[in-house]
Amino acid sequence: MAAKAGKGGGSKPDFASFAGLIVALGGIVGGLLLEGGKLSDISQVTAAIIVCGGTLGAVMVTTPMSVLIGGIKQLTGVFLEKSHNPSHVIEEIIGYATRARKNGIVSLESELEKIHDPFLKKALSLAVDGTDLQELRKIMELEITAEEERSEAEAKVYESAGGYAPTVGIIGAVLGLIQVMKDLADIEKVGHGIATAFVATVYGVALSNLFCLPAASKLKSRAHHAMKTKELMLEGIVSIVEGMNPKLIRMKLAAYEEQGSSKKAKAGSAAGAPAGKPASAEG
Repeated sequence: MAAKAGKGGGSKPDFASFAGLIVALGGIVGGLLLEGGKLSDISQVTAAIIVCGGTLGAVMVTTPMSVLIGGIKQLTGVFLEKSHNPSHVIEEIIGYATRARKNGIVSLESELEKIHDPFLKKALSLAVDGTDLQELRKIMELEITAEEERSEAEAKVYESAGGYAPTVGIIGAVLGLIQVMKDLADIEKVGHGIATAFVATVYGVALSNLFCLPAASKLKSRAHHAMKTKELMLEGIVSIVEGMNPKLIRMKLAAYEEQGSSKKAKAGSAAGAPAGKPASAEG
């Protein structure tokens, strides 16, 4: 039973990300067509090269290569959601607690190879090895902090791209206008050239606000959820080491899960509150 839970569920497509991009692009392109425009009006390979290349170059200058590579690898996290079901984790930990209470914590050594989550495996391994409780907590909390900082840095890759893309788009527009100024004699070409020049600005703003900044927010949300799950795992293993009754462990972890959900909802409410006004009337 515990081994089954230890597999962690794997990944599944995040339909919200796919649907969001489709709705956003559909709304913009649909509005263009309703206004009598054509897809060819915003189909400019040169503008795309300028915006994408310039944005990537700027991000490479500001971001350490190891973080940049990690951020690129995390791109799948925008479209694929890893399963972190707290209920499954709780059931897994209760299974270990029950066995440890009957046969001693050393009996859990045979379960280590069946655990797929590296964090849970390391925490339980330290517990089985008889590591001091305070030392165990310190080691695993340091790992949580390091993972949180790494995830934050990788999400900032997309935040940086979101900041640079509109400016690079303006550079592309200026470059286009420079080319237009070379042929002022033909007013028809001037009008067409100006319209084409501003496509780079559209690409820059769209890349920033439709993908880069939303991707950064989603990766931060994923990281926050993963950290809360790791904290729940740590509390469970610490409770096993303390010899707590499995029923009490279940109650403790269920309350911990609810507290984490409550804090997350409160943080979201505070983020959505108007500037200068408190999120609640408490205190």
